[in-house]
Amino acid sequence: MSDEATIMVVDDDVRLRTLLSRYLAENGFRVTTAGDAAEAREKLRFLQPELIVLDIMMPGESGLQLTESLRRENSEIPVLLLTARGAPEDRIAGFEAGADDYLPKPFDPKELLLRIRARLRRTAPVGGIADRAEGPVELGALAFDVQRGELTGPEGVVRLTGGEAALLGVLARKPNEVLSREDIVAALETDEAGERAIDVMVTRLRRKLEADPREPRFLHTVRGRGYVLKPGR
Repeated sequence: MSDEATIMVVDDDVRLRTLLSRYLAENGFRVTTAGDAAEAREKLRFLQPELIVLDIMMPGESGLQLTESLRRENSEIPVLLLTARGAPEDRIAGFEAGADDYLPKPFDPKELLLRIRARLRRTAPVGGIADRAEGPVELGALAFDVQRGELTGPEGVVRLTGGEAALLGVLARKPNEVLSREDIVAALETDEAGERAIDVMVTRLRRKLEADPREPRFLHTVRGRGYVLKPGR
């Protein structure tokens, strides 16, 4: 991960948008800004940022709606949501929409910077729990390259969000071993709502890995213990 990554800041608050833009630029990032979802969409036609910092409460299309739309369009750009609403159910709604991280307002810009850097590390070759996988992990017709964090199938690359790739990487590095939610959260450096967020990401991953997500063949829940990835042809 390089600090020369491009960050898009989307917020209708001009003052906050300006402050964040200046702060991130001072810390080595290229920054582009947008005042609402429509402007962000227009810029995304020509620009591929490494991460989007996105306010939820905006006039017109909300940050949640924009995030959901990006995921429907198979965009894998990591999204970090900002909001004045920090209750657990609000955080879960953000993860269900396809966000990769969530930061309640008000926040310390240093925490935002740390979260951005951590998230960008997760979109680089996946680290974390000690690696046991040698070569791609086979999941039926799909194959997951642990080092690259890339899932491929007969039709090419299967798009994963940064969070999904990081989660699959953690599980793939210990195939056939049950990992608790606490272990996964620690490996992902996820925030205090992380355990419930893991459940949401597992649900999203199953839709991409399994022929029938309700009867998973590869990504299993072990009641009371956690999750296990069972590779196979």
